[in-house]
Amino acid sequence: MRGLFHLMLGLAAYLGLLILSQTLLGRPGFGGGPLGLALTLSPMLPALFICAVIIRTIRQLDEMQRKLQFEALAVAFAGTALITFGYGFLEGAGFPRLSMFTVWPLMAGIWCAGVLVGLLRFR
Repeated sequence: MRGLFHLMLGLAAYLGLLILSQTLLGRPGFGGGPLGLALTLSPMLPALFICAVIIRTIRQLDEMQRKLQFEALAVAFAGTALITFGYGFLEGAGFPRLSMFTVWPLMAGIWCAGVLVGLLRFR
């Protein structure tokens, strides 16, 4: 439960900094230079914290749960690589360009699906 608390804390900090940075970047004087870059990247600080929480949580899992997460992450990595690489060819054929912001939700969705399949498999 401690890991979940820290994850929620990190997500709340991420959301807060995202809203704050986007609000300030929309105002005159905040958009350029070092301050603008720092504001633009500020949501990455809690994102780093979230990554650390996930890694710590995985390290604390038992061997079976760690294996399930590892296999789900491997499927998410491979699936995301194949889908994004394939879509790159489609962009060359005229499909619309997608933002890099679409990659993480894709990977997270495949990771969750991999965990669900693993839970059914290892039941």
